Amino acid sequence: MLTHENLVSNLIDSSSHLKFAHDDSVLSVLPLSHVLERMAMYMYLYHGMATYFGESLDTIGPNLREVKPTIFVGVPRIFEKIVARVKEKTAEKGRLNMAILNWAFAVGKDHARLATAHQKGPGCARVERKLADKLIFAKMRNALGGRIRLLVSGGAALPEDLALLYIGAGLPIVRGYGLTETSPVITAGMMEDNRVGTVGKPYETLKFALPAMVRLKLAGPNVMRGYYNKPEATRAVFTDDGWFKTGDIGTIDPDGFLRITDRKKELFKTSGGKYIAPQPIEQMIKGSSFVNQVVLVGNGRKFPAALIVPDWERLESYAQLKGIKVANRAELCKHPRIIDLLERQIAGLTTELAQYERVKKVALLENELTSTAAS
Repeated sequence: MLTHENLVSNLIDSSSHLKFAHDDSVLSVLPLSHVLERMAMYMYLYHGMATYFGESLDTIGPNLREVKPTIFVGVPRIFEKIVARVKEKTAEKGRLNMAILNWAFAVGKDHARLATAHQKGPGCARVERKLADKLIFAKMRNALGGRIRLLVSGGAALPEDLALLYIGAGLPIVRGYGLTETSPVITAGMMEDNRVGTVGKPYETLKFALPAMVRLKLAGPNVMRGYYNKPEATRAVFTDDGWFKTGDIGTIDPDGFLRITDRKKELFKTSGGKYIAPQPIEQMIKGSSFVNQVVLVGNGRKFPAALIVPDWERLESYAQLKGIKVANRAELCKHPRIIDLLERQIAGLTTELAQYERVKKVALLENELTSTAAS
């Protein structure tokens, strides 16, 4: 059960941390019942920001260009789709344009790595960054309205490569972390000290602890009192001395930045007794241009398997190029050459994994997953 005091405490912390202001404007696209969007909406109202509501998830691009917001809050899937759309439009213009785009993305990521470490690259790297900005990134910023000063990602893990790409494109993006039970924000990155791969530093009003097995627990004014009329469920998530157990696994580096490595409840154990954290492996697999969404499974089995929703445009183009003839997507999902393609892609992207962590079986799905676990 959350109280007015829980929400007010989190509102003040978040507003100070993210530096929203009266002259900011925002496009709201997440469901208003989503706890992340609800907290964001409180901040918009608190600062008197101009707030516009998106027509649908399919019209985010046109809506961004129409209202030209300075702030945009979304989940990783939205930010992935924006980049996918940029790639799709570029691919239509031919191989040379696609090669320029890939080069610019690589230059942008290198720039972002240096920038977030407060370092400057050599002169030639700065020249490359300016050229990449002129050819690609300026257009990308204009496609998002041309006025974005901050993107905020929450609700699921934001892939590091994706964060670096946005930062390199001149679109600062920070990642937040929290739960409904914590009103919801616990930590968030900051533009001036953005440690990519982490979720930022804990708010000053919170107390953190990472005890044995690095399971995160915390206490603070924004933590709920308990689940309404569910005393047993409440006791299960609180320690005897009043700490709330988030169920997440993470580490805090020497500078105080929190890195969430996985959800404790999402860990699964193979029949060989080995525990596997699926999230990092899923992010590796999403490095394939043929993969849209992926979920790793394997609890109680000999080895992990991957359920994959393909990037249909790329996969169908590949099938046409290779002369693979099928009647529909269902047949393409089961075609041996397509399965072999994905297996080879995954093997090449996961060479650093231990043998027991490597995916041994792949299944393709026709329809996009709606669960945030696939994000």
